[in-house]
Amino acid sequence: MKKKLLLLGASGGVAPRVIPGLESDYDLLLADIAPRPQAGACAQVDITRYEQVLEAAAGVDAILNFSVIRGDPTQSFHVNVLGAWHVMTAAAELGISRVIHTAPQLLREDYDWDFDLDDPPAMAGTGYYTLTRMLSMEVCRVLARAHRIHTVCFLFAGVGGEFSREQVAEMRDFPAFYIVWEDLQQACRLALEIESIPDYFQEFNMLSYFGQGKYNADKAKRILGFQRPAP
Repeated sequence: MKKKLLLLGASGGVAPRVIPGLESDYDLLLADIAPRPQAGACAQVDITRYEQVLEAAAGVDAILNFSVIRGDPTQSFHVNVLGAWHVMTAAAELGISRVIHTAPQLLREDYDWDFDLDDPPAMAGTGYYTLTRMLSMEVCRVLARAHRIHTVCFLFAGVGGEFSREQVAEMRDFPAFYIVWEDLQQACRLALEIESIPDYFQEFNMLSYFGQGKYNADKAKRILGFQRPAP
């Protein structure tokens, strides 16, 4: 029997491109406050309303939270921080033991001078959006450990298609923390199938190109088994 997943933020900018890598192996319940631009059913769920998240999550094996708001100072807190609280609290109440959360990388401004970085402390800076996302990560960390919910947080700054060999050869630099859609799909599958997450919460750098030598995904490879396919 396929595992049943609740995917929140299904109409956003990232989730619709992750769905194709999951739908053949999992029973997906897609949910968002807005209808999906693509064809297919999508439950209307407001992540800022706990009772709606709780109802949607009933009977699922895992929750994937791709919900995010950037520009609005009020809604960004409600969706990013309070939404994370609702996801983790619903998981605890329903006995759901697996959650995938996403956040932007919070390292660039403070670590771009360094090289070969794997798991340094996050530095949110003073931007309101990044502060809400760091708070969401702390919410997930605390509740994951308190309720023994195996929780993965993927960190990336850009996601899109694969560069061609010619593009890679011509590029003077690689986009830092840029992950290819198929790699993010693979990472989600690995996070859903791994037996346990050390200390119940881990953040993972998600990047597909390592030519800079600045950031790496060694932790994701070590714990999740993440590996870029050979070109």
